[in-house]
Amino acid sequence: MRRSPSPTTSSRRSQAPSDHHGHGADQGPHLARAPTSTPTPGTAPPTSHAPGSRPAHQRRSGRVTGTRNRSGNTHKGQFMKIGIIGAGNIGGNLTRRLTSLGHNVSAANSRGPETLTALAEETGATPVTVTEAARDAELVVVTIPLKNIPDLPKNVFDGAAEGFVVLDTGNYYPKERDGRIADIEDEGLTESRWTQNHLGHPVVKAFNGTYAQDILDRPRPAGDPERIAVPVAGDDEAAKNTVRALIDELGFDTVDAGGIDESWRQQPDTPVYGLRAGVDAVTKALADASPERPAAFRG
Repeated sequence: MRRSPSPTTSSRRSQAPSDHHGHGADQGPHLARAPTSTPTPGTAPPTSHAPGSRPAHQRRSGRVTGTRNRSGNTHKGQFMKIGIIGAGNIGGNLTRRLTSLGHNVSAANSRGPETLTALAEETGATPVTVTEAARDAELVVVTIPLKNIPDLPKNVFDGAAEGFVVLDTGNYYPKERDGRIADIEDEGLTESRWTQNHLGHPVVKAFNGTYAQDILDRPRPAGDPERIAVPVAGDDEAAKNTVRALIDELGFDTVDAGGIDESWRQQPDTPVYGLRAGVDAVTKALADASPERPAAFRG
């Protein structure tokens, strides 16, 4: 049975957790079973907003000022070059928020840049091919269905900036979408270890348990009692801290969920998956997770 020390937390702790949280990848990958009163993680954002309100990505903008977490690492305080592979629910809303913060975003999907014209006009992101998404990028977000990971070009990261970070938002849905993946089910690989092996580059796992619409609607300033915490797993501490700093900038707390082989703690149907809550509740949910893959998420 795989066990690890209790996850560590960021310094920005929500003093009173809100209710519950959600999930992400290209074309609605998050198919978690949620209460009917709660939107399914990863579902497409609604087209309407409360009367007189504006979408969060239109309300929140301005220069990046940098953040600091418990490790002492700081964000550079500069705009980043970010490539996003997958322009579905999570990828699209990350594009909206990151461009609103001033980052230089290139977005790609499997259907070609000509299909991203509307997103580009809305956000100012640059539509590109998949092989161009990582060019000069300091961060590459891979947010596509798990079954499509092996189909990515072998040179997908060619031209990326030195020391670039890969953020993986994916989940394994064997029954609804991905089919059975033997290495995950028979060999016991975590979903992100399997993804990392195929990509040939270390990944940081985050946002796999985040409702796509929450990226727009639920950012809160540090210290806000309703600020949501996001678990972040990865083997490279520097890469993980880059992602944690960016998530803090996006308006969410983070919890260090351990290495990539511990990322089963945030896979589908674990206590933290779909949890909209603060640091303490997310930390407890990670600690309460079972390494046994639930039957609903086995092929």
